[in-house]
Amino acid sequence: MITSSSNAQVKNIIALNKKAKERREQDVFVAEGWKMFQEAPREWLKKVYVSEGGSKMHEMPSDGTEYEVVDDRVFQSMCDTKTPQGVLSVIRMPHYTEEEVMDNGKTPLLMVLEDLQDPGNVGTIIRTAEGAGVTGIIMSRGTADIFNPKTIRSTMGSIYRMPFLIVDDAVGFVKGLKARKICTYAAHLHGVHSYREEDYTKGTAFLIGNEGNGLTDAMAEAAECLIRIPMEGKVESLNAAIASAVLMYEAHGQRA
Repeated sequence: MITSSSNAQVKNIIALNKKAKERREQDVFVAEGWKMFQEAPREWLKKVYVSEGGSKMHEMPSDGTEYEVVDDRVFQSMCDTKTPQGVLSVIRMPHYTEEEVMDNGKTPLLMVLEDLQDPGNVGTIIRTAEGAGVTGIIMSRGTADIFNPKTIRSTMGSIYRMPFLIVDDAVGFVKGLKARKICTYAAHLHGVHSYREEDYTKGTAFLIGNEGNGLTDAMAEAAECLIRIPMEGKVESLNAAIASAVLMYEAHGQRA
């Protein structure tokens, strides 16, 4: 049992939680909670830590998964949350090819995220995308780290199942979608048509911009169509995750 906060493994977990660079270099991320542990593909698990109290409260799986017990106080210091659930998993990062994201046997339905800054928004979009049947997520390099602990928690396990790509040239990527017969729709305040007026049963990509500034001019110009979500009252726009959900489920409804 680990009983000291000066233990090298404890220090490493704290570094992984705080620093994207450490996560990238080790090619792993940290997931807290029993749901995240239970849903993780077993071949992705690198290390599992259980608090002393947690090991007494929960029945560990009988599939031979090894875990290390940690003193409750020390375990608390390893966690990003204030009220840990008693289990923490170190998980190997998934990596997807462009083909895996773009062509998985279904008519493509993509979400393109440009420079979103809120990890919670990114994680919620990933979770909602799985529910709405999205085939892949494309993120600009300036988007919040998908492996940030807050992002991971917000995905509620969808991080294990939703293919994604992080691209250096998001605008160039969007321009290239036309050759794949994927129509690109930018959620934009200057959209001419309501989102309900378009056909999303064909290859479709929705472009979602930064929470404060929206899409860059270059990204909006790269889209084939600007669409808007009608607003009542004095509201100008919706939260990025909510707007994404509205669009994804419109496409889901059309395809159903």
